[in-house]
Amino acid sequence: MKIDESDVRILRELQADSRISIRELSKRVNLSPPSVTERVKRLEEHHIIEGYTIRLNKKELGFAIDCIIEVTMRDGQYEKFKSFIKDYPYSEWCYRIAGGACFIVKLSVPALEDIEQFINSVSSYALTETSIVFSEVEVPANIDKFL
Repeated sequence: MKIDESDVRILRELQADSRISIRELSKRVNLSPPSVTERVKRLEEHHIIEGYTIRLNKKELGFAIDCIIEVTMRDGQYEKFKSFIKDYPYSEWCYRIAGGACFIVKLSVPALEDIEQFINSVSSYALTETSIVFSEVEVPANIDKFL
């Protein structure tokens, strides 16, 4: 799908505030509300916009520790790990990667013991290497990076 400058303005505004009303959005991008509605619907239908979401403050919810774990499979038990990680309560994301490890996982946990529990759960079929996150460097996911 080819997007034009009006679509880009709409995407910028929605990235800044996905709860904005169509009326306010149309004012900010200088298009009529029906035109903005049609454009947003087209962006959704073409999966340029995949969804609308909120950001949670995990620390306020009691998940004060983040870690990144590299997981290397023994005996090619990839499907077993993929099934396990899909339902694991503290996993934020998991990527299948190339390199020394097979997967990289981010966990957000209430306590260090929860990381140990994860490692114990997979140790019969995988090796792990864990890094504890001290802080996050904010990298904005601005639409301009992808144009």
